[in-house]
Amino acid sequence: MSGPGEGKIKIGKANVYLHLKGKSGASVTHIDIELDDLNDIIKPGENSYVGGKTGGVFLGLKKNMIERAENKFKEKNRL
Repeated sequence: MSGPGEGKIKIGKANVYLHLKGKSGASVTHIDIELDDLNDIIKPGENSYVGGKTGGVFLGLKKNMIERAENKFKEKNRL
């Protein structure tokens, strides 16, 4: 895990859960990352991709998601 660094903007503290199949409506076991600000970048129903990295994972963004992310943080003067 590389932690804070140049070009990294902390967007909040997410709640991360292992969501077990058959519980709370899950049809397959999966990981939930819950943080309201993420819905401004990845809209409900959209798909992205995830990759593993040392110490965690990364979420890959599609072009339209990248634009929303950059616009969101330009508005907040954080870019």
